[in-house]
Amino acid sequence: MDCEILVVLNDEVPFDSALGDRLRTLAGAVLVDQGVKAPAELNLILISAAEMTELNGEHMGHEGPTDVLSFPIDDDPDSIPDGEVRLVGDVVLCPEVAAANAPTHAGSFEDECALLLVHGCLHLLGFDHRDLAEEAAMWTRERELIERHWGQFSLDPWRPVERLDQRGSFNSGEPS
Repeated sequence: MDCEILVVLNDEVPFDSALGDRLRTLAGAVLVDQGVKAPAELNLILISAAEMTELNGEHMGHEGPTDVLSFPIDDDPDSIPDGEVRLVGDVVLCPEVAAANAPTHAGSFEDECALLLVHGCLHLLGFDHRDLAEEAAMWTRERELIERHWGQFSLDPWRPVERLDQRGSFNSGEPS
């Protein structure tokens, strides 16, 4: 499959290029598993907490930074002519928030970034967690994709939800 995954780095956000390469591979595998037809493009954009605070306020109406936001572009694959590139969308990840959440969530920074990427990709492809049934379906698929294409985490980020904080992120360590 010809999926181009761009990792856009902000000069202010230090990020290991080997991890970026591994995340790029993971994103491509997720798209393939979810039936995205070639050619397709997805952008993984890494931004600072200050930039994420701005995006989170503007697009979600929440104060403060969150860990990941997804912005679908071509969300109707049937409308894309054969041979044209499907612009799946942008997964915007904040490494600073991921690093803060990792010790009590996925267990490591790398695993947290992988989880957030898969979570963001699934949002781009129509998954959501507005109610318990959607949440269960999304989290089941996240777990399947992570285990197949990344490996086991040292912690279980899918443990039961306790409550949402004011930003819309799960403060009990669950993905948002």
